[in-house]
Amino acid sequence: MADDSVPTGRLSRLSKIAGAAASQAVKQTGTRAANVARSDEKGAAAMERRQIETAEQIVNVLGGMKGAAMKVGQVLSFMDLGLVPEEYREEFQAKLAKLRDSAPTVSFEQMKAVIEADLEAPIAKVFSEFDEEAIAAASIGQVYRARLASDGREVAVKVQYPGINDAVRADMKNLGMLLRLAKRITPQLDVKAVGDEIRERVVEELDYELEASNQRTIARRYRGHPFIVIPEVITSLSRERVIVSEFVVGDGFEALQKESEAERDRIGEIVFRFYYGSMFRHRSFSGDPHPGNMLRLADGKIAFLDFGLFKTVSTEIRDRELACQRAVVEDDAVELHRLLTEFGFIPDPDKLDPDVLMAYVKDGIFWYTEDREIKLTPELVSKVAIETSDPRSKHFRAMRHQEIVPEHLFGRRLELLTLAVLGQLEVKANWHRIAREWIYGDEPITELGAAEAEYLAAA
Repeated sequence: MADDSVPTGRLSRLSKIAGAAASQAVKQTGTRAANVARSDEKGAAAMERRQIETAEQIVNVLGGMKGAAMKVGQVLSFMDLGLVPEEYREEFQAKLAKLRDSAPTVSFEQMKAVIEADLEAPIAKVFSEFDEEAIAAASIGQVYRARLASDGREVAVKVQYPGINDAVRADMKNLGMLLRLAKRITPQLDVKAVGDEIRERVVEELDYELEASNQRTIARRYRGHPFIVIPEVITSLSRERVIVSEFVVGDGFEALQKESEAERDRIGEIVFRFYYGSMFRHRSFSGDPHPGNMLRLADGKIAFLDFGLFKTVSTEIRDRELACQRAVVEDDAVELHRLLTEFGFIPDPDKLDPDVLMAYVKDGIFWYTEDREIKLTPELVSKVAIETSDPRSKHFRAMRHQEIVPEHLFGRRLELLTLAVLGQLEVKANWHRIAREWIYGDEPITELGAAEAEYLAAA
């Protein structure tokens, strides 16, 4: 019989994580020692295999836990897209998909107790129908399909795992160890900066009342939008551990991947406009762009789900980001160097040549700063991830000591995860011409852009 309890003790959870870290430390040390006697090619292959094993162990250890450990695992899983050699990608992506889409489940009786405690009423009184089989399982809870007794509407009921608060608190205390596992893959990771930002965002994600507020905000912003749908929240039935929202039915990501090239390109533009547009037009955005959080509805609109990992940035931070993008578009290396120094990304500017910096930044965002049609593929995503965050990058020596400014961390995550989704769809567009709408305030050049501009003008 499977154990479906949530391990909440810090020591029990730490033992799993520490065991994984210690195991990989021994293996990697052994590999480095053995490499002295190996050829460069064989040594690189051995280290590559150890790197893959480390990444897989992160997925396996974190995937068996419920709470922040699993959420951090999901974050790292997408961030590691470019760290796995092509010949292992299919195997590794299967493991990541399992972590992302098949979270461990908790029995309905346990979840029912949480629902009834939070709603202060028996399920049968609130819902005329309630499917006891969860339709989705995530890092800190499960989602059920139900029908309201009051007006017959179909709804999605998102419920936290019992005891998840304690589990997350334990994970937050152990976050340093979790990130040290990741640091074995990405040595330049600033553990403190990343840890502080993750703690703030993940603890917020525990508060379903806050998530409901986030979803209401973004649903209000996109209400009546020509191609984006955000399910409405049933405010009267949303509590600290339960969110009830409008139920939407649609095609999942695997079905979208099998669509025609033209349809995938249309969906890709919508995804790009939603995530980047939310960040640069509205300054607040979902920090969780992944395939499980989008559905294509019968009318062709795309519904976006899950607003627990949510970020709002100041006008100043948004304007900084756009100023840097303009410097890249205009190939102004001196201005980019000045801006990133002023913003705190470069602690010792005299040691970093502006042209080297420009080459590094371009390798990360060329796909939407160059004025040409670009097809996004898993291979391109891997190249971007490697060149911007991996020890194999040609920029690694020059850029490894840059600072991660915490308030920009989730913006970088959103950029890479959105790119990862688009790459899995294998879509093409002149992404730069779309992005110019928020970078420069240009008029749209696509049908979707024109429809959105009309909507925004009427808002």
